[in-house]
Amino acid sequence: MLNIFNLLPTSNTPGFFLNPNGMIEICGRGLYQNKTEDIEHVMNWIDEYLNNPAKKTCVKIAFEYLNSFSTTIIVSLLRKLSVALPQSDMLVIHWHYEVDDEAMIEQGECISSTFNIPMDFTCNDHFVDY
Repeated sequence: MLNIFNLLPTSNTPGFFLNPNGMIEICGRGLYQNKTEDIEHVMNWIDEYLNNPAKKTCVKIAFEYLNSFSTTIIVSLLRKLSVALPQSDMLVIHWHYEVDDEAMIEQGECISSTFNIPMDFTCNDHFVDY
């Protein structure tokens, strides 16, 4: 049985809340400089989850900032999910961004269009701490 995985955010890394009931949340600042043990744990959890996924997987992504290496990690995670859950009713991705944060919405739109990963975009007045 897969357990809930909860990794709290730091000032430079996002928080991850991974629930086998199909809720995946990634929120905070993505300033990774290289692959860490925490990311390995997240990717291993995703791999195990995909062996027996929920009927519907909802992914909430809310970044204040996302550097290029962190973007690579997020794309890798989203591609794993979208390949394993190809039907649109099985995977819903919500990309949250703050009002006036054009860079974050453009980054989400670029990921969505470049890798053909459908996303819903939601504007928030501000992000609440994870």
